[in-house]
Amino acid sequence: MRHFAQNDSHLPEVDSWINPEVTRIAGAETLLPGVEIFPMGWQKALRRAPAVKAQEIAWQVDVPAVLTVPANPPKVKVLGFVFPESASWDSFARKTDIEEPTESKLGGSGKVSGSKKYGKASQSKGRTRVLPPRDIIKLEDRLYYLLQPPLESIAATESLRFPFAPFPYQFEGVAFLYSRFAGILADEMGLGKTMQAITTIRMLLCSGEIRNVLLVCPKPLVSNWKKEFELWAPEIPFSIVQGNSARREWQWNQMADTPVTIANYELVLRDEMAVTNENCHFDLVVLDEAQRIKNKSSSTSKAIRKIPRTRSWALTGTPVENSCEDLVGIFEFLSPGYLYTGMEPMQIGEMVGDYILRRTKDQVMTDLPPRMNRDADIALSPEQWTQYQVAENDGVIKLNNMGDALTIQHVFELVLRLKQICNFDPLTGASSKLDRLEADLEEVAASGKKAIVFSQWVKTLEKIAERLERFNPLQYHGRIPSNKRDSILDQFKQDPECSVILMSYGAGAVGLNLQFCEYVFLFDRWWNPAVEDQAINRAHRIGAKGAVTVTRMISSGTIEERIHQVLEEKRELFDTILSQAKGPSKSGLSQEDIFGLFELKLPVG
Repeated sequence: MRHFAQNDSHLPEVDSWINPEVTRIAGAETLLPGVEIFPMGWQKALRRAPAVKAQEIAWQVDVPAVLTVPANPPKVKVLGFVFPESASWDSFARKTDIEEPTESKLGGSGKVSGSKKYGKASQSKGRTRVLPPRDIIKLEDRLYYLLQPPLESIAATESLRFPFAPFPYQFEGVAFLYSRFAGILADEMGLGKTMQAITTIRMLLCSGEIRNVLLVCPKPLVSNWKKEFELWAPEIPFSIVQGNSARREWQWNQMADTPVTIANYELVLRDEMAVTNENCHFDLVVLDEAQRIKNKSSSTSKAIRKIPRTRSWALTGTPVENSCEDLVGIFEFLSPGYLYTGMEPMQIGEMVGDYILRRTKDQVMTDLPPRMNRDADIALSPEQWTQYQVAENDGVIKLNNMGDALTIQHVFELVLRLKQICNFDPLTGASSKLDRLEADLEEVAASGKKAIVFSQWVKTLEKIAERLERFNPLQYHGRIPSNKRDSILDQFKQDPECSVILMSYGAGAVGLNLQFCEYVFLFDRWWNPAVEDQAINRAHRIGAKGAVTVTRMISSGTIEERIHQVLEEKRELFDTILSQAKGPSKSGLSQEDIFGLFELKLPVG
């Protein structure tokens, strides 16, 4: 059974695809403490015995020592997920048609990072064990996870076959999510967070631990999640929330009987009354690109936090984009009040260590093709340089003359004007950057490769497209209708005549899989290095065929060179929090940084 968004009137009954033997046990907490293991097939790993008749009572949940989730807990802990202990990965791989990871599929076998470093799962010699979080105190609840067979045994079951063999570190990610009612999977872009989340959802659904899931993602990524569910969990039905308000209201009312529901952030905000209704409770809510709720005061963040739920997961490659407050905002969804404004980076790192799993490509993907960075220092054309000097000198004089009336907005406007002159001369249209880009693309096209060009301005992309017409460029940005974006990506991938795609950071930096591209050009710099990394990792990810060359175009002796220096000095915060070390409070440009670009003093008050 697959997605049925086109015919929502025929939603399958949940019990029609879940093993009827998997049931919830009333009064399970009143059973005797004895634990006995029975080899009763993949649906039953743990069975408490002996069973006695007892009056059904409300299930009581011990308050976790360090983490609380303000949602209704499950009434009982249901029977576990079972895989045959006798089955081995090697024997299964030989007798089935599962493909081993190759460069064309997944980019080569990866090596899992040491479990001691992260403390999330026990993993040795292909035997990944699920470890309970530290806030689980009760012995029987800890045994529930500790007695489960290795996750690699998943591949030995006919019911949970995979299209490709997962990497070892991906099993570790599944083990991390499986046992957590609140957690962030913060792997670097390109390591397969989507696959790990879907696999864990699949296991929890098939084991009866959960019965309905809400997955919230940016609108452009809805179709990508649809494809990934069809690939990694083809037997799981899912529904996509879409259509007019009446249709969406009907869909929200069917959530209890729908295993997986996919919605975008904008619709969740628009349908806040329906999705936050107490009758619309979810066993699990997953946020993709969870940095969308980093501002806990935003309307979107407030609406998301109101959703009734039992488990809360966040997927993001950049849990910290600008400051520590980004992580505080995400934890307001995971566990309100656990983190608070003003905490030191080291303190945050110590508190969130058990609830964040972060791996980088350097740690786990030793066979991933390398990423080669090169900074192209480009001298402005004579026309550009003349315009640039006039604009900068006049602008700085005006800023200095403003006195106490000077604001960050005034400085920011001058920065934007100078950056645009670095791209194109406003009078003649001359562009030394475009001259360099055109020369580089000739080599790319001649070799049959493909390239991505990023800019923060749509107008800049349109000017580039006019000049690069012979390379058959495609454009992908906010002005392109969402219903045409997938076809543009398909054309770019399949048409050998299309050598380059022009993307805005906003539309192309998140969630796209473009690992068939081997060249990335940053025509101008974004304000935050984390956003640039997201854009670059559209190409440098699992499945990349060869080394990815990243060219950052920087106009020599200009504001771009100064911005580059500041950004390079501010990359430490992300690693600071995850490594529990002290560091700066910003990774992007602060107000002080922007004023400092022109040696201006930040106004007091």
